[in-house]
This record gives sequence, C-alpha cells and structure tokens, in this order.
Amino acid sequence: MRVLVLSDIHANYTALTAVLNDAEGVDAVWCLGDVVGYGPDPNACVELLSEQPNVVCVLGNHDVAALGDMPLDSFNGDARRSLIWHERVLSADSIKFLRSLPSRKVEISEHVTLVHGSPRDPVWEYILNTLSARLNFEEFNTDFCFVGHTHVQSIFQLDPNLNRISLDMPHVGMPVPLTGRAILNPGSVGQPRDRDPRAAYVIFDTEALTWEPQRVEYNIKSVQARIREARLPEKHALRLAEGW
Repeated sequence: MRVLVLSDIHANYTALTAVLNDAEGVDAVWCLGDVVGYGPDPNACVELLSEQPNVVCVLGNHDVAALGDMPLDSFNGDARRSLIWHERVLSADSIKFLRSLPSRKVEISEHVTLVHGSPRDPVWEYILNTLSARLNFEEFNTDFCFVGHTHVQSIFQLDPNLNRISLDMPHVGMPVPLTGRAILNPGSVGQPRDRDPRAAYVIFDTEALTWEPQRVEYNIKSVQARIREARLPEKHALRLAEGW
C-alpha cells in the first residue's frame, strides 16, 4: 500500500492541494495533526482532508487549542491571535471532524505508530535532537513512529548494537529503506521550518517499507494575501516565503 504521510497543514489550503495533486494515486492518507492554526483556510483544509481515501488523523496542539480544549496562553502572542480567529471561524462540520480525532498515539499497523508531538507526550513534546529521540524509543511498541510538530523532515534511527541514535535529513525523492527502529518526521505541508518553503510530505510504502520524502512548490503569494485579508499576524505571511 502506498501511503501519503503528512503533517502540520496549518490551514494552508493551497499547499495541501499541491501536495495531494503531487502525490496522486495513493491508497491512504495518514495525517500527524495540526490541520489548523496559523493559516487562513481552516475549514477548507479540514473538508479536503476529510474527503481523502482511508484517511487517519491525530490531533495536534493547534487543533486541540482551536477546539477550546487547551489554554491559549500556552502559545506565543502571534499563534494565540491566529487561534482566536480560528475558534471564531471554524464551522460546525470542521469542529465535528476535529472532535472525532484522537489526541493520543495510534498504532496504525504492526509496524507504525502515529502521533503529533512524541510518543510520551502526544500533543506537546518536540523531538528535535537525538536526546529527545532517545527518551521516546521506549514509549512505542512498533518498529517506527511517525511524528510531526517540528516542521522539519528528519529520521532518528536507533542502532541497538552501539546503543546510538543517529539523525538524518533525507534527500528529497530518494526512498529510504526502513530497518530496525526509527522515529520519522515528514515535515510540514503548510509551514516548513527548514529554510525550504516548498510543501513537505512523504510517501510510505507499507510492503517495501520505504520512506520517500518529497517537496512541492505552491503559490505562496496567494496564501500570504489571504493571511493579510484575514488580518492574521504578518509574521505568518512572511515566514512562508523563506521556510522558517
């Protein structure tokens, strides 16, 4: 089965559409949370995601906050401003879909666990380095854990013989054979933070056990215009063009 793995859409409908078009022909879509937050298109993104084949999604911290289930003072000022706007504009259907999603880690197959932040803290913890990765390998039972939240494509691999964790930033378009145990991040669809503004995603082959990172360009200026029309923070428009 060919699976589209994506995360951190952040209400960027133009980027999400570009990813879905670029990855056409997939058998399933696995989303690692933060469908909303930051961007100008929360309802359009929820609707489009919910229509995808065999979609499985977990909640991210911005999703939880937009539902009113997390204090907004947990976020910085700009993120808080956007979340207040998202709370106001989310439709009943969007709220219903988001409320149907789990905020915990989900074992999607014998090989894979899905989570937004980390296995030990599904909503909030960032896996940014080998230390935080090491602390999480004992928190899931499958071979692989797919995480989002950092907005950076990355692979943390465990070498049990050397008791060592390695960090790899995989090359776009080159399938990575998965062996042993690993924590893998597909990057962000709607707000990359690795200095590459293109929307990020991954194709996971469940039979060959390969992980293929991808990037796709989209019309960033149109998203920036909608952010400004909605009077959302200017920072959230500017950062899209530079990928930070």
